[in-house]
Amino acid sequence: MRLATFRELEPLCWRAPSAHNTQPWRLDHRPEAILVGWDRAYELPAADPSGRDLRLSLGAFVETCLIVAADAGLRMTFVGDHCREDRRVGWLRAAPHRYDTPFSAAQVLTRRTHRGRFSAGPDAGVLAAVDAVARVAGGTVRAVPDATLLARLLRDADRWTYADAAVVGELRSWLRLTPAHPDYHADGLTDRCLGLSGREATALRAALAAYPALRRLGLPRLLAAASGNPLALGGAALVLVGPPGINDASQVEFGRVLARTWLTLHAAGLAAHPLSQLIDAPATRAALGSLLGVAPQRLLHVARVGRPVGPAPPSARRVDGLGQRPR
Repeated sequence: MRLATFRELEPLCWRAPSAHNTQPWRLDHRPEAILVGWDRAYELPAADPSGRDLRLSLGAFVETCLIVAADAGLRMTFVGDHCREDRRVGWLRAAPHRYDTPFSAAQVLTRRTHRGRFSAGPDAGVLAAVDAVARVAGGTVRAVPDATLLARLLRDADRWTYADAAVVGELRSWLRLTPAHPDYHADGLTDRCLGLSGREATALRAALAAYPALRRLGLPRLLAAASGNPLALGGAALVLVGPPGINDASQVEFGRVLARTWLTLHAAGLAAHPLSQLIDAPATRAALGSLLGVAPQRLLHVARVGRPVGPAPPSARRVDGLGQRPR
């Protein structure tokens, strides 16, 4: 592996997905390897107190690095070495052979989260393909069978989210609802990526600004109602389930699995819309686990999946602390 060459590829590696598009990962180049860690400033302590989404994001970043390196002909592997205290997940090292992957750097670049309308959900072949990806690592991908119950759980999860002042404050800090925001082209959730019109973005900014004063007057319920029902936009809800006894280190590995499942969907012309609030809220996580017959702690990720009706805008990326205008 030529470390200097890999440095040139890093901007593409940052196309990996992360919760709230925080891009928490950091690379520390050493003489013989690259340390993969994260910056505490980009954690989500309120919305992600267990660090599950953080570790999934870091694993997805690792997988993206390996795919991008393989596409460029670099021989690289990942050696896990998770340590929460030192904020590291492992090392990218030279390897005898290129990483064996069916995916390309072009697919990394063009993959999108899509929060809009889907014309159809995944067919049986795609469901089998993503499930096979998870099963190699000891997990599975399950389709949620009861859309009516899931819609009710999603409403409950949204209410839970907006009832927590710390979670709302954290969300507000990562929203980029106007191009005038200084980090609009760097990170976070933009109005375009959320599919908001100018009027909707303005209304959401005003509501969140008034949240401290109006929280006790029912604003959380109104915000949850305003979120609507994304399930009505088509597609099917898929859940990534980890193996029994999954721990922090193996959650990083399942972040790699998550990246592979999303790229499998992308290769089939489908996209995903994360619905993480369903497993962030304790009550809905327990209910979803009961519905699937799975221990709640094994539920790692939930997304609405389908064939997009139109193109989704690219989310912004920050490289070495600099905003990078999406192309």
